[in-house]
Amino acid sequence: MSKSSDLIHGTLDLLILNTISVTPQHGWAIAKRIQMVSNEVLQISQGALYPALHRLEQQGWIEADWRTTEGGRDAKFYTLTKAGRTQLSKELEQWERLSQAVGLAIRLAPGAAV
Repeated sequence: MSKSSDLIHGTLDLLILNTISVTPQHGWAIAKRIQMVSNEVLQISQGALYPALHRLEQQGWIEADWRTTEGGRDAKFYTLTKAGRTQLSKELEQWERLSQAVGLAIRLAPGAAV
């Protein structure tokens, strides 16, 4: 999947929240981390990432502050808020239900090889 439009609707927020749940990261690092942990399948464009980060910040699920990267560059680092942790938990639960349902539908569909 090279285009963010290929992502299942709503998964970008989940991916971002999950990625910054351990440590604050800047936008480029978030995109690279998602790409790396998905074995290069998920490639998030800046045109999709930054509007999503802005939306998550407006919803109060993440906070941003300027810091210096390891390379000495100033960048906005995004941190999960308490409300963001609650939202991440909800989204992980919804994802589990959805992925289980899709798995069942595929396995039990007529003509599916079981």
